[in-house]
This record gives sequence, C-alpha cells and structure tokens, in this order.
Amino acid sequence: MRIRTSLAVVFLTLVLCSCGFATSSEQFEKGNAFYEAKAYDSAVVVYESILESGVESAALYFNLGNACFRQGDIGHAVLYYLKARRLDPTDQDIADNLEFAQRFTSVHMEGVKLNPIESFFDSLVNPYRLEVLAWVTTAFLALFFIFLTLRFGLRFQGLAIRAGVIVSLSVLLVMALMTTVKYNTEYLTERGVVIAEDSIVRTGPSNNSEKELAAAPGLVVEILSESGDFYNVLFENKRRGWIKKDLVAVI
Repeated sequence: MRIRTSLAVVFLTLVLCSCGFATSSEQFEKGNAFYEAKAYDSAVVVYESILESGVESAALYFNLGNACFRQGDIGHAVLYYLKARRLDPTDQDIADNLEFAQRFTSVHMEGVKLNPIESFFDSLVNPYRLEVLAWVTTAFLALFFIFLTLRFGLRFQGLAIRAGVIVSLSVLLVMALMTTVKYNTEYLTERGVVIAEDSIVRTGPSNNSEKELAAAPGLVVEILSESGDFYNVLFENKRRGWIKKDLVAVI
C-alpha cells in the first residue's frame, strides 16, 4: 500500500516537471495520461518513443519503470529503475521502487556474500552522481595546490597553512578514491538485467552446454565477456555462467 501511494505521489510530481523534456514534453504528458488511465501498454510505447528520439532523464526512466511494473514486466521495471537511479542516485522514490520491484523476482541469489570492502565503498558512492564527485575532487585538487603554493612558493609558515595542506590532501585522496570507485562501478563495469522468463544459465556459450542454474527476470548480473550469442555473467552471489544475449538487457 505504501508503494502504491508513493507511485501516485511521484507520478503527480513528474507531471508537474514535464517541462524539462523540451520538445518531447507533449509526448511525455501523453504517456502520463495513458498511465493515469491504466493503459500501461500504451504508456510504455510512448515513453519508449521518447527514448528513441534521444531524450532521457531520471523522471522518464522512472515512469517507464512504473508502467512496466504495472504490466507485470519485472525485468524491464528493474532495468529502468536502475537507469533512473544512475541519473539521479539521490531520489529516494527511485530507490524504494527498485527495492520493491526486486522483491517480485521469483529467484533470489543466496549463498556467497559480496566482498564486504567492495560493498562498503559502493554504499559510500551510491548516493552521489559521478559528476558531483568529479567536481568536488577537482575543487580540492585546486585547493591543495593553493595551499602548496602558499606553503612552499610564498613561504607562509603559519599553522593554518600547514594544516590546510594536510587536510586538503587528505580530502583529495578520499574524493579521488570515491570518484574512481563510482566510475568503475557504473561505467567500466558492464551490468545487465535478466528480462526473460525461463532464462537458463549454462556452463558454456552453447545451447548444448549443461545447465548451471535457472535465472529470473529482475536479477542483476555483471557481464564479464561475450562469445557469439552468449554473455558470460556473474551474479550477485558470485555464481557465474553463460546466458543468451537476448535474455539480458544491458543497463
């Protein structure tokens, strides 16, 4: 019930913010009208046509995820919520709806836990956009060079200057690490979402290979490599195998 209320409230907010889509605003409003009328199939078609025109935003992906969820398409709902979160990691409604949708995945990966250090760093950087981390890192780099210039170039010997060098360097190193982790997680590491029912994961890149496990729509995987029509994927519990490309949508 809480999620349904959240969906309705956020939907109204998105309608009010539709002017942000410029020339696609009318189409966005048309999609929202279909959504309000519970014509979710039509809403999906309209939202996807906006994406095909080259326009994207967190709000558009969020609404598209909502419409897919209402259709019972858990795989694409998770996919679009993840795309929305990448563009706006600070939006709690996106995070809540993503978590809610993933509860409906019929298969849950249990077993080996994620690396705790990796999980810790991910939790630190998840709430921030890469652009924000990069700008803050750049600002502290500039500040560090200013303090270095004052300290060694202009020979200022005050305690505040020496403390400024140490503090700015320390923060710079932390921000640089967070920026690197964020970039690696969201841009260097290719991820996908299982979108098809009866998604068989095999031990090799062939339909003749043995079955490793049965995946389900909504499961998130890391794409390690590819061979022919197959991806070599790693699941969140560290199990891996080969799955046909048309069963997975790249985030």
